[in-house]
Amino acid sequence: MWAAWFIYAGAETMNVLGVGTDITECLRIGKMIERHGELFVQRVYTPKEIEYCRGRRMAMQHFAGRWAAKEAILKALGTGWRQGISWRDIEVVNGVTGRPVVTLMGGTQDIAEKMGIGGVLVSISHCRTHATAHAIAVSQMPSTFDQDMPWE
Repeated sequence: MWAAWFIYAGAETMNVLGVGTDITECLRIGKMIERHGELFVQRVYTPKEIEYCRGRRMAMQHFAGRWAAKEAILKALGTGWRQGISWRDIEVVNGVTGRPVVTLMGGTQDIAEKMGIGGVLVSISHCRTHATAHAIAVSQMPSTFDQDMPWE
């Protein structure tokens, strides 16, 4: 297994244990929701994710962004989809500063613990046609992650 390290906010050293990226077409996710309705939404997204996405203008872009984030996170964990992992084992919600915060549960949490992953940093972006996400699995989350940044 490879590991890299870097300093976050000038104070802490973290090992990077995995990196993942994904891109998806917003229309594809929209068609899945249209075709399978609430069954699809409930199977893929947590209640907090559903509330967030439905509360936004251009909800489909936000659903696609969460989809891409979940795919990128699985790539960062190095697992892909396998038995014991479900879509709802990964939750991506916005933290107090607005940046996406990842919570791993169930099978993904078990895998992360075995790999020494203390958290996952994620970035999501979307436009009318595509959503993309990048995920970095780290040995520990920065202590300042949930705080307002000094420049805010």
